[in-house]
Amino acid sequence: QVQLAESGGGLVQAGGSLRLSCAASGRIFSIHTRSWFRQAPGKEREFVAAIRWSAGSTYYADSVKGRFTISRDNAENTVYLQMNSLKPEDTAVYYCAVQSGYYSDVTKFADYEGWGQGTQVTVSS
Repeated sequence: QVQLAESGGGLVQAGGSLRLSCAASGRIFSIHTRSWFRQAPGKEREFVAAIRWSAGSTYYADSVKGRFTISRDNAENTVYLQMNSLKPEDTAVYYCAVQSGYYSDVTKFADYEGWGQGTQVTVSS
């Protein structure tokens, strides 16, 4: 199994920036894709961004494209989510997740088998 630990959440004003980190440990050799999802109160968990661990290909939800950047540090087994130009609607608990197999569609949370504990991001207007 893979263990994930997120950090970097907090309170920020609209227009500000935050960087989330997700460190992985355990069976990290099995990881194919690493992603970020978020869940706001009363809403379903939604895809934010993904990165193929070997190839480095990236994918983004339309709502964050151009504002968020996902990146990886292979040596540290860590994935980052740089969030710029934050909006109040970005307020949510952010979760990192891993897939050990290849899925062409990276947006389905049911296809992920490892999840972090979540980190709260609050954007004030």
